[in-house]
Amino acid sequence: MNVPSTRRGPVGVAVIGAGNISKQYLDNLTKFPDLKVLVIADLFEEAAEARAKEYGIAEFGSPELALNHPDVELIVNLTIPAAHVEVATAAVNAGKHVWTEKPFSLDRESGQALLKTADAAGIRLGCAPDTFLGAGLQTARRIIERGDIGTPLTALTMFQTPGPESWHPNPSFLFAHGAGPLFDMGPYYITALVQAFGSVRKVAAVGSKSKETRVVGSGPKAGEEFPVQVPTHVSAMLQFETGASSHSVFSFESPRLRMGFVEITGTEGTLELPDPNYFDGDLKIWRPGAEEAEIIPATGPANGRGMGALDMARSLRAGVPHRAQGTLAYHVVDTLVSISESAETGTFVGVDSSAAVSPALPEDWDPMAATL
Repeated sequence: MNVPSTRRGPVGVAVIGAGNISKQYLDNLTKFPDLKVLVIADLFEEAAEARAKEYGIAEFGSPELALNHPDVELIVNLTIPAAHVEVATAAVNAGKHVWTEKPFSLDRESGQALLKTADAAGIRLGCAPDTFLGAGLQTARRIIERGDIGTPLTALTMFQTPGPESWHPNPSFLFAHGAGPLFDMGPYYITALVQAFGSVRKVAAVGSKSKETRVVGSGPKAGEEFPVQVPTHVSAMLQFETGASSHSVFSFESPRLRMGFVEITGTEGTLELPDPNYFDGDLKIWRPGAEEAEIIPATGPANGRGMGALDMARSLRAGVPHRAQGTLAYHVVDTLVSISESAETGTFVGVDSSAAVSPALPEDWDPMAATL
């Protein structure tokens, strides 16, 4: 899989899925010199056409156009979560490398099958979140690896909101299987923790929901009622392979906003990280006895969504492993499924998969450089 590509020049890209998230990706993918976006595709071809015209991309149409395009090497899969594995598998079968928006899969079985199919075909899989490649979390990693807070022992993360139905015009999918605060926001926090502590070995959790239905609060569907199919508050404890542990809260139940809180405590201090849903942000170190925290600005690239796909493309050309590996994304899904199972059964649940900590991104890594 890590054999250098025989092709030269920018890597040809097709985006499948022209929904809201595609704009965040295309703002960057169309500016990175080492990528060339050739096709926008969607089941709703009019959506693909509109997005393609917005970004000056000549070709647009159905997913088959992207899968069969001879100059496309990398598919950026931005479809709905329920379609992630299906689209990624089709891309692998078409001989294309795949970057997928999170989550990697909605269950262990389909995720494992995708990993095996890609491995047999010699195809690379990458998956969001790539926020851990941004300046904020990479600076945190350098701080930890230098020993600035001693040996990392524990972590605390919190994501708490009242829920997205008050502002999202069509929020029902965020309360369906494969979503909720755990699966929608969990990948950012679990990925950040795995990069700091290594693989998760076991979890314990409780979950609840306060209402069986919720009401759309804005937009054309305002006032419509929809079912709540998953827990809207999950409290989880994780133990890692190092023996370190963490406590996380994922909630759509709190009127008090606590978004992006990640704190790692070591033997010599406590490190407060920036929001793992973003690519940048200052860090703070609290020392024993200190009345104020030390503020540490983040350093390195923070260009936003698409950095992981760019790293994939450059790594493909060089024949080296990329950083946001499919195995990492699967381990995160395995952990999330284990948390869900623990909340249902009231027991500790083991996590069988593992994921290596990704190689650090150099501070001078420049997404805007033409390197291919």
